[in-house]
Amino acid sequence: MAGLLEGKVTIVTGGTSGIGRATVERYVAEGAKVAIADIQDAAGAQLADELGDAAIYVHTDVTDEADIEALVAKTVDAFGKLDVIYNNAGAQGDPSPILEIGSDGFDKTLALLTRSVVLGHKYAARQFQAQGTGGSIISTASAAALQGGWSAAGYTIAKHAVVGVVRQSVAELAPLGIRSNAIAPGIIMTPIMARSFGVQMDEAEQFADFLAERLAGSQPIGRTGTPDDIAKVATFLASDLSEFVVGAVLPVDGGATAVTQGSFAADAAAAAQAYQNR
Repeated sequence: MAGLLEGKVTIVTGGTSGIGRATVERYVAEGAKVAIADIQDAAGAQLADELGDAAIYVHTDVTDEADIEALVAKTVDAFGKLDVIYNNAGAQGDPSPILEIGSDGFDKTLALLTRSVVLGHKYAARQFQAQGTGGSIISTASAAALQGGWSAAGYTIAKHAVVGVVRQSVAELAPLGIRSNAIAPGIIMTPIMARSFGVQMDEAEQFADFLAERLAGSQPIGRTGTPDDIAKVATFLASDLSEFVVGAVLPVDGGATAVTQGSFAADAAAAAQAYQNR
């Protein structure tokens, strides 16, 4: 049987690790061609090599508009068209609270987490128009886009703005047959968790396992999430199964944002401290 994404050409930013890598692998498994966009060149080249003719790697700094424009062009040059872009690249950004955050750190956080999403929409939508086709644009929001207190101020504000990008895109792009939706992950065990708590990257996997065990009880469903939990939803949004889903922000968080958040932030900080003190 053909896969859900058979014949589709896709872009995944931040595609070499975590949610991005899981999505790249699932897209290929479902029959898509994928342009892996990232700044981790060695990892990107290796992943593209492993996936063979179904994938290319394109060095892309998503804070650079020229890089995003070139990413779309190189994807089309390689595969002949574009059907889907997943704006996924990100990091915590400036960890400062509102009382301490500076303009430079705040601007860099917005450039990485929000401006990149706007530009991904811009250049993908232009390509869809040039082709005379519709297309699907997917963006990674966060539980921090739905509630305060999940992360630092800059990250929370930037992810709330991603929701605004999606909703404005409904007004401007939906009449052109271009769908924009976002995924709001909850507690997902990825390398970004290690970086957020100052854990060295060579211990990221061990730390993720430790945190997953400690925080399982904080989730209504009884476990933390995995990158593949997000990749499955990203596959649905890229596929024709979601052709009438437009402007949605889908929580993929084990039910966490459906209930009072409680002490998650304190629990996470305590778990990270326990890990570092072990």
